Amino acid sequence: MSSVIKGNLDGHDLRIGIVVSRWNREITDGLLAGARRALATCGVTDDRITVAEVPGAFEIPLVAAALAKQGCDAIVALGCVIKGETAHFEYISTVAMRGIADVARERGLPVTCGILTTYDAEQAIARSRDDEDNKGVEAALAAVESANLLRSLRSK
Repeated sequence: MSSVIKGNLDGHDLRIGIVVSRWNREITDGLLAGARRALATCGVTDDRITVAEVPGAFEIPLVAAALAKQGCDAIVALGCVIKGETAHFEYISTVAMRGIADVARERGLPVTCGILTTYDAEQAIARSRDDEDNKGVEAALAAVESANLLRSLRSK
């Protein structure tokens, strides 16, 4: 008989790092508020959350790696890259996504993706509102669940 190991949303003893970009701040502030709200519902208290602000999505992976070294159980990456008229969107999105995946693999801890990559501002606004579609909420819940799953796997 196979066993199924799952994480849970009990975050009372987790240390969570959040890296949030200031670029497109009206969007990222909504993502951050959603992430904080979700962490609170999981029992993660403010004193167990470290928020690091970076200028843009390009800088998120480097700071996520630094938070990982400080003993966070999971990192939530929040940012917003909106497509413009140049290739800049593709370059920044690729670096940010690959970077957070690399940090997760290299450090062996969850680095969840709340970095929006949208074609226009309206799409970004829709994903950062104070509602059930907020991607900051999703990224924070995934961080708690994944951190608990990794703990379970490591204790076996």
